[in-house]
Amino acid sequence: MAAETSKFVHVMQTLGMDLLVLLKIVAILFTAWFVERLIYFALRRAYKRSPTQAPEERTRYRFFRNGVRTMMVILALIAIIYVIPSLRSLALTLFAGAGILAVVIGFAAQKALSDIISGVFIVAFKPFRVGDMIQAGEIGVFGTVEDINLRHTTILTFEHRRLMIPNSILSEDRIVNSSIRDERTCEFIEFELALHADVERAMSLMRHLALLHPDRIQGPDVTNMEDPREAITVRVVKINEGAITLRMYVWAKDPVTARRLHYDMNQAVLESFLRNNIPFALPIRRALQTDHTRPVTPAHGQASQ
Repeated sequence: MAAETSKFVHVMQTLGMDLLVLLKIVAILFTAWFVERLIYFALRRAYKRSPTQAPEERTRYRFFRNGVRTMMVILALIAIIYVIPSLRSLALTLFAGAGILAVVIGFAAQKALSDIISGVFIVAFKPFRVGDMIQAGEIGVFGTVEDINLRHTTILTFEHRRLMIPNSILSEDRIVNSSIRDERTCEFIEFELALHADVERAMSLMRHLALLHPDRIQGPDVTNMEDPREAITVRVVKINEGAITLRMYVWAKDPVTARRLHYDMNQAVLESFLRNNIPFALPIRRALQTDHTRPVTPAHGQASQ
């Protein structure tokens, strides 16, 4: 036991630390923790006192809470380096005498600084908020915004997986926000029929099945592609390569319900078309087969060498 104590004392002396320095480090850690908790409770109290607790306020609360926590860790680390004599002298030597190192550190921190500034812009201009359902990019994954911090935004996907995307990427990418104004969603449900199919009969069956679905809602008064005279609009949107594409416009209360409605309609329309002998389009494939074992016949007029 005495040997281990002497070894610990030797290591502390090598670092230039004594009991006073240890007390300072403990005081710094306690002060950082106390200040972080104090600001956290102040932010939480202000958020709880908000009369609406709107998504914008929840977004600001999450962002500033995460930002305060990060800043307190950084400040505590700097203070600890300053109170340890050996680390303080090393840090002063590196930053005072190595300009190249400062450039390297600045270049390495460029991406982090970009993420922080982008996070501030996201909170300020509110392209999305905590709780919104978004899609980042054209082929991005749909999900609900769960958290926003200084570096990245956390999105909870339908598979219950958390996707972390840097704020700078979200700031530059195209965002599809399904709930920032109105969660009602118009779902496009398409089916491809054969050219000889009874189109009118198919459209009538699709309207009937959509009207029976319990998740369907009445669309807004001002719409783009629907016929205001019909509860459910079905249109022929494409005719090519031996197929007729029918598109049905159905409204649901939110994107998740609309996706579930889409899957239900796929099954219901499939079963109905099979019962009523309405044929689906079959893909046309042309295959060319070449026999490479036969010798190539020279073209007419060319003499063999």
